[in-house]
Amino acid sequence: MENQLGFVFKLLLLSALLSLLIKYAAPSLAIAATATNALIIVLLPPAIMAIALLWRFQRQNQN
Repeated sequence: MENQLGFVFKLLLLSALLSLLIKYAAPSLAIAATATNALIIVLLPPAIMAIALLWRFQRQNQN
């Protein structure tokens, strides 16, 4: 139970930090509003997650 509570707290803290970063730091970035940049922003997180899960799956099969 304590481990799960710690995980939820860490997740909440990380989420709050990311939210503040987006709110205050992101407007200072000069990113052009193009279709390519939008696709990169939308498709990059699922691609990273897919690569991480595939890598984890391959390592699990080796053991």
